[in-house]
Amino acid sequence: MNPNKNNKKRQQNKNLIYGFSFLGSVFIIYLLLSIFDLENVYKSLQASLDIIIQILPILILVILMMLFVNLLLKPKTVSKLLGGESGLRGWLLAIFMGILSHGPIYVWYPLLKNLKDSGMKSGLVAVFLYNRAVKIPLLPVMIYYFGIGFALILTFYMIIASLLEGKIIEITEHKFKDKGIKDV
Repeated sequence: MNPNKNNKKRQQNKNLIYGFSFLGSVFIIYLLLSIFDLENVYKSLQASLDIIIQILPILILVILMMLFVNLLLKPKTVSKLLGGESGLRGWLLAIFMGILSHGPIYVWYPLLKNLKDSGMKSGLVAVFLYNRAVKIPLLPVMIYYFGIGFALILTFYMIIASLLEGKIIEITEHKFKDKGIKDV
């Protein structure tokens, strides 16, 4: 068997053990706290349930997108669209994907990791994350309060700043790799 597969399997088992250990610890803490203050434990659990209900649609969307990426986009295709040779198309795709993405940022991390593992450049991950700050549903509110000129100029500068940040990430990553540091 391939040693890399063995290492990957061990890491997955380790992550699974850590996950269940954390879940068990939280469960035990809630049980202990419920002995002393059941009302606040109930409020806490209700707040957690409200958050889960709130992020569930986005979470389902991200899971479906990950399924789409895994089934339809092969690493070669991702590498072509968002990899080292993607050129201007990759940068534009990262900008638009970032602007169009909604919901809590942490639900997008697994999809981005999946894309990065398939060949997406780190600079494009940064561009995606930066452009999440451009919120299409909030643009009318910004225009109402600050005017269309301000909204357009700010949006333009945010997109330009995302490109600069992406390039800085890539340059920094290459410098570390040149020095023999693998995972940056």
